[in-house]
Amino acid sequence: MCNLSEKERILLVDDSIDTLEVLQRNLASQGYEVFTASCVGEAVKILEAFTLDLVITDFRMPKVSGMDLIRHVRENFKDTEIMMITGYASIESAVEAVKIGAEEYLAKPFTCEELFSAVRRALDKLMLRRTRNKLNNISPVPYGIIGQSVAIKKIFSDIEKAASTSATVLISGESGTGKELVARAIHYTGSRASSPFVPVNCGGIPEGLLESELFGHVKGSFTGATETRAGFFQTADGGTIFLDEISDTSLSMQAKLLRVLQEKEVCMVGSAKTRKVDVRVLAATNKDLQMLVKKGIFREDLYFRLNVITIDLPPLRERGEDIVLLTYNFAAKFARETGKSMPGFSDNALSVIKNYHWPGNIRELENVINRLVVMTDGDLIEVPDLPSLMRFCALRTSGLNRPLAEVELEYISNVLASVGGNKTQAADILGIDRKTLREKLKKMKIDEEQ
Repeated sequence: MCNLSEKERILLVDDSIDTLEVLQRNLASQGYEVFTASCVGEAVKILEAFTLDLVITDFRMPKVSGMDLIRHVRENFKDTEIMMITGYASIESAVEAVKIGAEEYLAKPFTCEELFSAVRRALDKLMLRRTRNKLNNISPVPYGIIGQSVAIKKIFSDIEKAASTSATVLISGESGTGKELVARAIHYTGSRASSPFVPVNCGGIPEGLLESELFGHVKGSFTGATETRAGFFQTADGGTIFLDEISDTSLSMQAKLLRVLQEKEVCMVGSAKTRKVDVRVLAATNKDLQMLVKKGIFREDLYFRLNVITIDLPPLRERGEDIVLLTYNFAAKFARETGKSMPGFSDNALSVIKNYHWPGNIRELENVINRLVVMTDGDLIEVPDLPSLMRFCALRTSGLNRPLAEVELEYISNVLASVGGNKTQAADILGIDRKTLREKLKKMKIDEEQ
């Protein structure tokens, strides 16, 4: 079977040629790639030749009925949605159609809006099912990283390699890309999994307290030190310490960290004695440490000590379909937490979500989906439900700064492509006569014989 187009593909099956032409024109105007068949036999041949997203079939047809086609599709093409249309609507036929596998049932006569809405609902259900299947087919990952993109599969490979050693690892990436998740993955799939994993946000601890927090202090070593307390390195003994935002440490603290890495020992604040520790160090940064080294605000020797193994996390905008997987994963998560049914996402809403630049990466996506699940009342999240900034970015990137002639050229070309180059159909969709279309094509230097 072949699938050469990224457009959603629809097969129309009806013994009325006039009905097929009208439906094909209307659906093609919405950007769908439309195939037609006047009987079930033709429909089966098309199903075997192409990967289709939706089959829309009439109920009553000569010889083999729409019900028989629905059964055939449901038994042989499980990844295809089905919708029935009929001029002989009855409760019994509707129940039977749904029972054997039709997702939507539309009675004639119906408006274009009713048709488009039913088609969109069916395709949204298909997208949701496909995404859920992808989620279910992801190999179990104990560290909870969702993704199937090439970029994230490389990270999985890097995690496995890093987990097999005790070397220091430097994890880099923009804020919100999941650096701590990767650190936990390395620890819990390695030989130290049964020992402590201690995360430390170096940027979140005041400089004056960081040394005490990392290495501990003895009683009376400074005002407020009412008892001797171990630091994070002692707590992590035998396990792993994760130093997040390592770039935010001062040069003096960097020197002390370098000594710990070199000597494998720590000295508590207020003590003259050192203590050996067996700790694997994982560090993370959202900044370019090499650039900081050149600027003299990060020690070069510490950089080399940390940078034994490097894992660079890709930003969310470079992870393609992972955005959709994460969207549905978060939607399911927050639906469970709030006791609501899991919402669907319209095609346009998913398009905005996929094409948004996500400066906050996965953390931002998670927060947005949380808000949508809580605040949206309906079962389907539409573009107006999305944050205004995302909607604005979608408009801004859709070509509002392009010349009118360029936009018109693109639109006419798309319409022609959607109807297979049929100028009569294209003119109808555009709302102009064939002569006007020919003049526009000639003016735009588009080959009339395309």
